[in-house]
Amino acid sequence: MPRPSRTTRRNLDIQEISNEEHDRGQHKVTPRTISANVTWQDGTLDRDSRWRRLGQQGATIWLTGLPAAGKSTIAAAVEERLIDSGRFAYRLDGDNLRHGICGDLGFSREDRASNVWRVGQVARLFADAGSVALVSLVSPYVDSRERVRELHERDGLAFVEVFIDTPVGECARRDPKGLYAKAQAGELAGLTGFDDPYEPPAAPELVITPELCVEEAADAVLIALEARLSHLS
Repeated sequence: MPRPSRTTRRNLDIQEISNEEHDRGQHKVTPRTISANVTWQDGTLDRDSRWRRLGQQGATIWLTGLPAAGKSTIAAAVEERLIDSGRFAYRLDGDNLRHGICGDLGFSREDRASNVWRVGQVARLFADAGSVALVSLVSPYVDSRERVRELHERDGLAFVEVFIDTPVGECARRDPKGLYAKAQAGELAGLTGFDDPYEPPAAPELVITPELCVEEAADAVLIALEARLSHLS
C-alpha cells in the first residue's frame, strides 16, 4: 500500500486540529497532532532506505485487555523471540510509561484517552524507525484504539491489534499487583473490568484466550505480525 506523502499527512494533521472542538464535544478529549509554528524535518534517509539497510520492517503490536490478562507477559515473550531472531523490538508497557511520559495522567476517561494517544504516537515513531513496538496497555475504549490504528495505517505502518481475552474472574484470581483485591475492599475506584468499562475490539488481528500457554501465545502473535507485514509489502 503506498504511503501518503508528507504533504498529505500534514493536511490530515491540520484537519484533525480544525476538528478539535467537534471531537471534544463527542469524546471530551482530542490531543493536538502538531504544535503551532513547527515544520517536519526530513533526514537524508527515507523510511524504505532505512528499513532496507536495517534489514527489517517496523510495526506496532498492540496488546489490549483487562488488568492481569497477561498482556505484559506475552509482550515480553514476543520481544525476546524477536530479539533472538536478530530483529529489533521494544516493549512499551503501560505501567512503565506512567513512570515518565504518561506520569502526569490519571485514570479518568479523558486521561485514559490521552494516555493511549501518547503511547500510540511513540509506537508510531518506533515502527517508522524500523523497530517492532510491543504495546501492552489496557486501553479500554474502542475509539481510542481505533485512532491509533488510523494513525499507523494512514502512514503505511503495520498495526496488529491483539486482544488478550482473559475473563475478569481469571484476572481477579491472578491479581499479581493486588488491584482487584483493593477494588473489592473499596480501596481503589475506577479499575477496568471491576467498576470501569472495558470495550473489547470488534475485529482484532488476533484473539488470545487463557487456554494458550505463553509460548503458544507468542507463536500466534508472531504469525499475525508476519501476516500483516506480508499484506503491506
